Amino acid sequence: MVRFLAQETASGLLLLAATAAALIWANLPGELGESYHHFWETHFSLGIGDFKILDKPLEAVVNDALMVLFFFVVGMEIKSELVVGELSDPRVAALPAIAALGGMVIPAALYVMVTFGGDGTNGWGVPMATDIAFAVGVLALLGPVVPHRLKLFLLTLAIVDDIGAILVIAVFYTSAISLGWLATAIGLAVGIVLLTRFRVWYTPVYAIIGIVIWYATFRSGVHATIAGVVLGLLTPAKPLLGGRAFESVEDVLSGDTADSAAVRDANWKIKESVSVTDRLSGLLSPWTSFVIIPIFALANAGIALGGDKVNSALSSRVTWGIIVGLVVGKPLGVTAFAWAATRFGVASLPPGVTIRHVFGGGAVAGIGFTVALFIARLAFVDDDGAALPILDEAIMGILIASLLATLLGWVVLRGASRPSTSALDDDSGATSGSDDRIPSEQEV
Repeated sequence: MVRFLAQETASGLLLLAATAAALIWANLPGELGESYHHFWETHFSLGIGDFKILDKPLEAVVNDALMVLFFFVVGMEIKSELVVGELSDPRVAALPAIAALGGMVIPAALYVMVTFGGDGTNGWGVPMATDIAFAVGVLALLGPVVPHRLKLFLLTLAIVDDIGAILVIAVFYTSAISLGWLATAIGLAVGIVLLTRFRVWYTPVYAIIGIVIWYATFRSGVHATIAGVVLGLLTPAKPLLGGRAFESVEDVLSGDTADSAAVRDANWKIKESVSVTDRLSGLLSPWTSFVIIPIFALANAGIALGGDKVNSALSSRVTWGIIVGLVVGKPLGVTAFAWAATRFGVASLPPGVTIRHVFGGGAVAGIGFTVALFIARLAFVDDDGAALPILDEAIMGILIASLLATLLGWVVLRGASRPSTSALDDDSGATSGSDDRIPSEQEV
């Protein structure tokens, strides 16, 4: 957890730098600024002869191909949480799960209220998102002011939020369906399940099948990133071998000599004593955090900030719907649902965490940047997949809302007193005292 927090913090800073670079590049004078859009509209083709795996602009390649790896890692994180993590214990997962539900329903409802009757109502999924990299980065910058249990609460909330966003993308932001390609993708996914049941552990087999599933999903009309999520959820989160495998490994390594077969066997046992989700997350997560997500921000965050553009955005109900949804709806929904859960005994606040901390965490969860941009790109396109003019207003709303949510979360959490026993803590089942320090790796 400590390593994960450190990585997400660094990723958030790099994501911020990529966003700033995109905005600066898109707003350079003359042809320099126009080169931003020309570059990302450059056609990219991958295939053999007339068979094309990809035949799209660079921006679409980033969104439809590179982001699949990001959602694959997200799927594995969800799987790990469901099997061996916070979400595996219903009593622990109840509060952040219920709070996450409020953090999705209320922002979407407020957005619809603001945009009702207009052209942008279809974007109600945009303010439901939480950007975990930015959110964790803000909490890390606040240091010991934030109880470490609030960080765990926010991480779990973000995982549940990701589940909700994935469902929204799959169900509501999918184009016309090709049943043949969809059946192919589903059949191959079932094949992966059968292979894992038969304890087939040769990774390249799964990699090849995974690529075909992505292509079939891409051709089916369902957004290709859903293939990444499904593959992540199908990845085993428990090791193939138990701890006893190390006993035979120790016998091999403690001897004076060992033949090559014994060494290969020992190497295999060591590898399979770690879950596949852990191994692949450790391999891919740095690439998604430090390469793919910054490239996504660079490709999607660049909008012109000239006077007319800003005035148009500030007079747009889409812009204000996103701002109200993320800045007001997120903390309101998270706090209201968390309070209701504790009030009716469904869950209790973690020791050392107060409702004010929950409100501050909800405000930070209003930083919806990455997934919000992603959903906006799906919501505001025409039938041919071309971006609508209203997309720039949505991006402007996401940028403003993320900035305001950061400031609100910072002010609320900085102003929160160190956790102590109070009537509210007693009602919620919290214990007296606080433990604001970040736990060591050994303690985690």
